[in-house]
Amino acid sequence: MSPSATTNGATNGVNGHSQKLAFEKYYNIINNELTTTSKTRHNINPATTKPNAEVPVSTQEDVDRAVAAARAAFKPWSKVPLEERSQKLRDYADAIDSYTDDFAKLLTSEQGKPIAQSVQEIGMATTWLRAFSTMKLPEDIVEDSEERQVINRYTPLGIAAGIVPWNYPILLMIGKVAPALYTGNTIIIKPSPYTPYSDLKLAELGMQFFPPGVLQALSGEEDLGPMFTTHPDIDKISFTGSIATGKKVMAAAAQTLKRVTLELGGNDPAIICDDADIEAIVPKIAIVSFLCTSQICMMIKRLYVHSKIYSKFVEAFCNHVKANFKVGPGTDPDNFIGPVQNSMQYEKVKDMYAQIAKQGWKTAMGGEMPDEDTSKGYFFQPTVIDNPPDDSQIVTEEPFGPILPILKWEDEDEVIARANDTKMGLGASVWGTDLERATRMAKQLEAGSVWVNSHFEVAPGIPFGGHKWSGIGTEWGVNGLKSYCNSQSLWLKKKV
Repeated sequence: MSPSATTNGATNGVNGHSQKLAFEKYYNIINNELTTTSKTRHNINPATTKPNAEVPVSTQEDVDRAVAAARAAFKPWSKVPLEERSQKLRDYADAIDSYTDDFAKLLTSEQGKPIAQSVQEIGMATTWLRAFSTMKLPEDIVEDSEERQVINRYTPLGIAAGIVPWNYPILLMIGKVAPALYTGNTIIIKPSPYTPYSDLKLAELGMQFFPPGVLQALSGEEDLGPMFTTHPDIDKISFTGSIATGKKVMAAAAQTLKRVTLELGGNDPAIICDDADIEAIVPKIAIVSFLCTSQICMMIKRLYVHSKIYSKFVEAFCNHVKANFKVGPGTDPDNFIGPVQNSMQYEKVKDMYAQIAKQGWKTAMGGEMPDEDTSKGYFFQPTVIDNPPDDSQIVTEEPFGPILPILKWEDEDEVIARANDTKMGLGASVWGTDLERATRMAKQLEAGSVWVNSHFEVAPGIPFGGHKWSGIGTEWGVNGLKSYCNSQSLWLKKKV
């Protein structure tokens, strides 16, 4: 095929496209056309290392075509009445729901997470779409006198590009699409090279609801991201990923003064007070430590437990994980911990496991090196490191795998200082029955989201972002809507 050959499908559906979505082949979506490229690639199922389907490898020409289509679509789309745009988001959510089983199987095959977690992610994505469709951008009258009225209002930026990571590709794509389209922008999605399938198929489904050029998606290799961040006609980059890559995105976007939102890595601390109800909190803390094989930026990565209850807590925690968190392919409903998603991350996590013997860390659970035969999948047994030094690699770095340090503490000021002793500041939590004390401690933690007696609670109406090196700006909520807009002060003279 030619570099951007178009594959014509049936045209009996909404917007002239077939309503029945097939999950066997995958295409770029450019201007509501299914296109492929002369060069293709495939990713693998991380539970089996067997190949998944072929996907396009986009070129600069493909990016330019998509940007041109997005620019042509922007003005007409921004003039569509808000309620009509909102209804399209709700209709899109209904359609995604109707394919829940298909998307869940696809997500598990490319990301590796257990099928129940895939279903949960899809449900969150459609909840986000419906929630954004009901939000209101403020239009505030900041002055109203006999002489004039001044209104602060928000107008869409233009073309947004959403760069999506491999850990939550469906939710984090929709978390960018919904506010961008609701506010009248157009958006081009760049999925992770490791998980392109769900995002391409979501964009294909979007052809049934959105005009050409409004929602597009391009898959590719590592060189595709810079084509977006340096493109002179893209107005906004929303990036979710690593700190190292986020710095590159910000530097590239600066060349054309693009707006940027960066949601980057975390090294979340959780502080367990001596009055905590161990039996009640252990199941909750275990989930928010090992969900998605700990490959979530807001999982608990450092667990500080008061010395008075340390031994009892560690024993209860390890017993719970051993009894309830089976490891294996996500297609088995009994499994809670699936594979690490890709070979690059597998090697990083394997190196962290290798440090157990090299550094002499004490394990309270697990610690075994994985099977050298990766044809059986990228699996690790969940591991707890028992009270390692504060300057050890497992404490200072985000492992993004199922290995967790548990550390002792005694003094309140000291543990807060230890929790804050990091360049990262995405999430943090405090657990205890004395809510006044827990809240006092929580307010001193340096993170974008701080919880008391919970962790990793998120909602579409609540801003989400990081402090320090964990990000720039926020997504979701009204703040998230504003990040896709320019602020405009409208001065209205009443007397000429």
